[in-house]
Amino acid sequence: MKKKNILASVFSLAIATSFAQKKVVTLDYYFNHEFRKTKDGAKERFHYTWEDTAQSGYSKLGETFTKNGFKLKSLEQAPTAAALKGTGVYLIVDPDTDKETETPNYIESDHIKAIETFVKKGGILVVMANDSANVEFEHLNHLTETFGIHLNKDLKSRVTKDNYEMAAFYLPKNDSIFTTAKKVYLKEVTSLTLSKTAKPMIVHQTDKYIVAATAKVGKGLVVVVGDPWFYNEYLNGRLGNKNGWQNDVAADDFTKWLFKKAK
Repeated sequence: MKKKNILASVFSLAIATSFAQKKVVTLDYYFNHEFRKTKDGAKERFHYTWEDTAQSGYSKLGETFTKNGFKLKSLEQAPTAAALKGTGVYLIVDPDTDKETETPNYIESDHIKAIETFVKKGGILVVMANDSANVEFEHLNHLTETFGIHLNKDLKSRVTKDNYEMAAFYLPKNDSIFTTAKKVYLKEVTSLTLSKTAKPMIVHQTDKYIVAATAKVGKGLVVVVGDPWFYNEYLNGRLGNKNGWQNDVAADDFTKWLFKKAK
């Protein structure tokens, strides 16, 4: 009987530990809030969401996060201390312009205060932006500049036709984040200018502009990428396997690194 009780206790502890090890990644659905019409005329949410399985979605990135120990959440409301409670990684992608949404939700000072507090207490903020024509830069920069990262509102890494090599980035050997990925694709990005504690994460190999950066803030961490990067279009084989593209490998490296860093 005692042996059975011991085994039951060990089993229960193993289950409890596996749940405790799950960390939460929360994807913003408030600043990025786009809809489109379906064939029957109904409105549906799309663009950089966990549920969007089309080229425009983050469903494959969600699968990668899940595989590497995360639980997926989305945040339909503005970020507050209460709304971010329990979140390890808060992901904001491509805040809307007035061309994308009739009444966009802009990042305001009270949102920034809540996010800054979240980071200082140990949270991780990941911001993925876009090129100069496709993201609301003014308010987004108010947020990222709080952590020493300025989005330059320019347009780098252009691609004509299907000449994908024009948007190739080569990652250095022994990189602390991208431990296995070496060649990745970031198309039509904005570059970054850094200050305070911010450090480069990805730098173009010849033109030397920074496209991704990190900043240690309090007990937490901020990551900014000048591109939505890991959406389905470039994680599902569109680039092909003949030329060494490793966006899927980079997504795996990145989420594993976030898991190690997240509370």
